[in-house]
Amino acid sequence: MTQAFNIQTLNNTYSAQVVELILPIQQVEHNIPVTLEDQPDLLNIEGFYQQGGGQFWGAFKDRELLGTVALINIGHHAGAIRKMFVKKEYRGKELAVAQRLLETLLDYCRRQGITDIYLGTVEVLKAAQRFYERNGFTRVAKTELPPYFPLVHVDTLFFHLHLAAS
Repeated sequence: MTQAFNIQTLNNTYSAQVVELILPIQQVEHNIPVTLEDQPDLLNIEGFYQQGGGQFWGAFKDRELLGTVALINIGHHAGAIRKMFVKKEYRGKELAVAQRLLETLLDYCRRQGITDIYLGTVEVLKAAQRFYERNGFTRVAKTELPPYFPLVHVDTLFFHLHLAAS
């Protein structure tokens, strides 16, 4: 049973939908101690992600936001993945919402000459960790992160993927 959805870039007009998707996943579902005040980027997608050469994407079925992923261009041919969240009922391999969001981000990175991708996550998100590992990311120690990687105070685990130049 495949349900069609599309992926598109998001801007500030989608901020309310992004907040409505992400905050309950963080706070209620996973009990991560983070607030909207801790994430001003959610209210300034254009300024935080797009002005610096990154991007923010959303997966939609009709007008419902199913999932998001964002990229911060951190210079040095590197990027940081942020805001990878999918509604619970749309997770998994069958619909592949997360997979398509990640592939969209990686295609963008290749086109922009970004060859090193980093991300931080938290211990409790086991399925996310497996997802990144299945997609070629390797776990790295915090001390192995480049100095220009923007740390998020709640992140405790870190991953890296090197994309071959195309």
